[in-house]
Amino acid sequence: MQYDDRETERYRLKGSFLEFLQVFYLLRNNRKFELSEPVGRESHYITIARELNKVFTLDTLRLVLNVFPGSGKSTMACYFVAWCYTHYPDCKFLYLAHSQSLAEKNTAEIKAIMSIPTYQKLFGISIDPASKSKSNFATLQGGRVMAFGSSGSIVGQDAGLPNLERFSGGIIYDDAHKPDEVHSDTRRHHVIDNYNQTVKTRPRGPNVPIIFIGQRLHEDDLPAFLLEGKDGDDWKKVILPSIDEAGNPLAPNIWTKDRLLQEAEFNPYVFASQHQQNPSPAGGGIFKTEDFVITDDHPEIECTFLTIDTAETDKTYNDASVFSFWGVHKILYNGTHLEGMYGLFWIDCMELRVEPKDLEAEFMEFYAGCLRHKKQPSFVAIEKKSTGVTLSSMLKTIPSLKIVDVSRTRASGSKTTRYLEAQPYVAKRLITLPYGGKHTKMCIDHMSKITHNDTHRHDDIADSLYDAVKLALIDRTVINTHVEPKDTSEFAHKLQMKSRHLDYVKRKAYGK
Repeated sequence: MQYDDRETERYRLKGSFLEFLQVFYLLRNNRKFELSEPVGRESHYITIARELNKVFTLDTLRLVLNVFPGSGKSTMACYFVAWCYTHYPDCKFLYLAHSQSLAEKNTAEIKAIMSIPTYQKLFGISIDPASKSKSNFATLQGGRVMAFGSSGSIVGQDAGLPNLERFSGGIIYDDAHKPDEVHSDTRRHHVIDNYNQTVKTRPRGPNVPIIFIGQRLHEDDLPAFLLEGKDGDDWKKVILPSIDEAGNPLAPNIWTKDRLLQEAEFNPYVFASQHQQNPSPAGGGIFKTEDFVITDDHPEIECTFLTIDTAETDKTYNDASVFSFWGVHKILYNGTHLEGMYGLFWIDCMELRVEPKDLEAEFMEFYAGCLRHKKQPSFVAIEKKSTGVTLSSMLKTIPSLKIVDVSRTRASGSKTTRYLEAQPYVAKRLITLPYGGKHTKMCIDHMSKITHNDTHRHDDIADSLYDAVKLALIDRTVINTHVEPKDTSEFAHKLQMKSRHLDYVKRKAYGK
């Protein structure tokens, strides 16, 4: 490249962030950065580029930009930082994401862009060779980029420079919440408190901007806090729903209209929040009444099992314990079984509030009724918590009664996270209840009251449904072990062993 050509190219790329992005994306990835072409709408890449440019010119000092997951917004944020350095090599950025590792991944990408030989030849910016850390790097001209998790501490680090009228860096929030943690009030509030008490104090001057770019996940998440001005600042709001009122998708090359409509039908809460950037209003139910199938034509059951959710405490009448009896059946379509497709028949359910000492007897009576089903239960799944541990220990003494302990760990997420995991299976109408069943109305009424913001009073029945869906339809443990077992001889042996304790159970139940 000749000197004159280099000067021309330098000024051209410094003058347009979008052109800079396209040129260096190609150099970095050996493929073009393709702009989306939505019908009747501007490409979201153009919108994001324009809004980031307004931040650079200090026309916008506080920006909330909500856009769908997979939109390329993190890529644009990384290239934006690299572009800012072509103007002012002394910029100081704090780059935050929902985890330290994700923030570090993005700062490493920024460093890689700025290390491209063409970048360094055009703009004369060099990375300090002493910058070895994954979490930060510096330029020889005094600039610095540092990565932090959105809930972690930021000690002694600032964004931007003081007493300047021009751009000098800023704070970039790239998805502050983890989707599987945002429904935990404790973790969500910790992120918000960390922003309000720590992060917002880090700009070195009034002309240092803060950018939040990412999807909505909860009606009380950090962007909601910012959009409502609860931090005292005036935020510019750029909301980009995945599908507009006319039905046009924002990025048809990524999310087609058919795919979005399918998401809206089978995953409505995720669609409303992550795609339409409008989480369900307070009190909105996760499960729809019409998604539960009620039938008087009972399906052909392949196997049965029970899920138990016991009371949280031993205080009588405070919490309920629930016994649910389930049957696994093949999905029938136009008289033909669909290969590999299964549903759950909610055969029976009991909700009760009793003293822990009476729980075993109540269960044995319920279990005796389950044993009268032509497909006797293969196992009983019990959550490991207070009274559940006690009941599990008692039941493990019964010959041939298989007990499966259900553990709730941090990895399994909050209640709402678990319910949202089960919700698509309910929305696909895979849960059927018997017409006229004594439990049918109770179960459906209970499930329709379950909300994503935990405003419902009880969720014991919902917990028993989640465990059933998880075991049978999500992990397919029940299907792989009891419906389509690899070792059929072992399966037959287990069934034979199970029948031997029928008399024992009946005597235990009716001899109380």
